[in-house]
Amino acid sequence: MMSEIIPVKYIESKILLVRGQKVMLDRDLAELYGVTTSQLNQAVGRNLSRFPVDFMFSLNRSEFRNLISQFDTSSWGGTRKPPRVFTEQGVAMLSSVLHSERAIQVNILIMRAFVKLRELLATHKDLARKLEEMERNYDAQFKVVFDAIRELMTPLEPSQKKIGFKR
Repeated sequence: MMSEIIPVKYIESKILLVRGQKVMLDRDLAELYGVTTSQLNQAVGRNLSRFPVDFMFSLNRSEFRNLISQFDTSSWGGTRKPPRVFTEQGVAMLSSVLHSERAIQVNILIMRAFVKLRELLATHKDLARKLEEMERNYDAQFKVVFDAIRELMTPLEPSQKKIGFKR
């Protein structure tokens, strides 16, 4: 079973936030699919009409520099061209251009990782909304409790790597 080979947590760690969208890098996808980045991009290039900008786009120079600075630069080897990134829909479309059993199984795992992240975000928003409702219904003596809960809900570090933003 593929999930035994590739843990969902590993896939989740490869999902980045770029331009407000959850995406995966071409090189990370190629690794997961067991092909070279060049092979993945060639398959995409032969089928560009399947990948509109909301499915796939290339990082601009600034985003690429920011990405390189977030990772060990030696791991980028001789890469000089900004990578392509694929949204959830773009990853789903990859299974139609990469014709292998592994591509199908990896796509299933990646889709599950995206769904899990979406569920976590929805749960967090729902919990924050419920906390606000409770806060309105109780008096100031519970303010300390609500503040403590809100602090626990605030992550110490972002759960996703963010690139393509200015500080």
